[in-house]
This record gives sequence, structure tokens and C-alpha cells, in this order.
Amino acid sequence: MEGLQVSLAGAQDKLAQLDAEATRRSNAVSLGMPALGQIALGRRETKEPSPTAD
Repeated sequence: MEGLQVSLAGAQDKLAQLDAEATRRSNAVSLGMPALGQIALGRRETKEPSPTAD
């Protein structure tokens, strides 16, 4: 009887883990992919440091 109770407790723990995983995944936010124009624009706006003469 004790072995069955241990197995049942293990199965219940596993089900709780799977439920938590499903909940965590359903709460994820899609960030999307930036448009190609946004990527190019972002690169144009970043300024490279000007070389300094030593």
C-alpha cells in the first residue's frame, strides 16, 4: 500500500509540474520580429567612434 501511495504522490507532483509549465508558456509575450527597415534605420542611427590620432 505504501508503494502505491509513493507512486501516486510522484504522479501528482509530475502533473503539477506539467500544469505549471503550461501556465508559464501561455503567459509568454510575443515580441515579434522587427521590420527590415527598422533594422537598417537602427544601424544608421548608431554612430561609430571617430578614430583619434596618437
